[in-house]
Amino acid sequence: MYQPDLYGTALFLMILSMLCWGSWANSLKMCPGYRFQLFYWDYVGGLILAATLWGVTFGSLGSTGLPFFQDLAQSDAHHILLDIVGGVIFNAANLLLVSAIDIAGLAVAFPIGIGLALVVGAISSYVISPKGNPILLFGGIALVIAAIILDAIAYRLREANRPAMSWRGIFISLIAGLLMGCFYPFVSESMSGPHAPGPYSAVFFFALGVALCALPMNYVLMRVPLDRSQPIAMSGYGKAQLRWHVWGILGGAIWCTGALANFLASRAHVVGPAVSYSIGQGATMVSAAWGVFIWREFADAPPRSKVALAWMFLFFLAGLTAIAIAPLFS
Repeated sequence: MYQPDLYGTALFLMILSMLCWGSWANSLKMCPGYRFQLFYWDYVGGLILAATLWGVTFGSLGSTGLPFFQDLAQSDAHHILLDIVGGVIFNAANLLLVSAIDIAGLAVAFPIGIGLALVVGAISSYVISPKGNPILLFGGIALVIAAIILDAIAYRLREANRPAMSWRGIFISLIAGLLMGCFYPFVSESMSGPHAPGPYSAVFFFALGVALCALPMNYVLMRVPLDRSQPIAMSGYGKAQLRWHVWGILGGAIWCTGALANFLASRAHVVGPAVSYSIGQGATMVSAAWGVFIWREFADAPPRSKVALAWMFLFFLAGLTAIAIAPLFS
């Protein structure tokens, strides 16, 4: 399988993961009128499809480790279970995050939810594998926390006339963030030790965990939507436009590509999971940029709200820069 061994290559993969994780939700935006619970079935299908395609291509090339199918076969039950548990936790978090996007918008749900996930995931991953300069790493995380607070302030100023909707979106984003920060240590641990799967196999088992959790949880959200709308019938999936299905599959494939890039970078000797995950969660800034500049979610916001957003971007950039150079000063 292909595995990077230079920091420059690993940094490229971490930036790629950041772009993928921060951009996949745009596929939902491309399906106006398509309820996200129905969209999510296509998303899960795209996740499994991409995991398989990457495995049979790049996962079967190169001289590092075992080819994809051999690696799947040699993985033991303990490590596979860790991957599946990681997928289950991620899926629960992701469904809540997509609900929050539906309620609060992309520029708000992602910065709050994924920003909090960065803090939880980076700290727990560093405890498992302490790589990178801790002052730069945790200093960068502190700057990201400040950016999250600024984003919440900007959102509150924008939604001053709708406090009930505002706080529900923020609350769901916070729960999603706490859960999202917990999945990565399971995946990181699953790739450590004898008979552990490599990154390509880990992504595949992870995708199976997502599917196992999506079957009951997404069905429940179809019956009891968090945005307090009407229950959704499965018949709506068959009536959806073909391009909506394509966008859903593409959204899952984009997220999966980002996950694989991040898992690969985390296995590079100088990087480690804490740094890789932290840079990948710069997706927060990418998604906020999509929401602000492309989807114009803050077009009618008051000036103070836009000032808070500008400071949010500056704090995120400073925090991500500190995290990115932490491995160089170990």
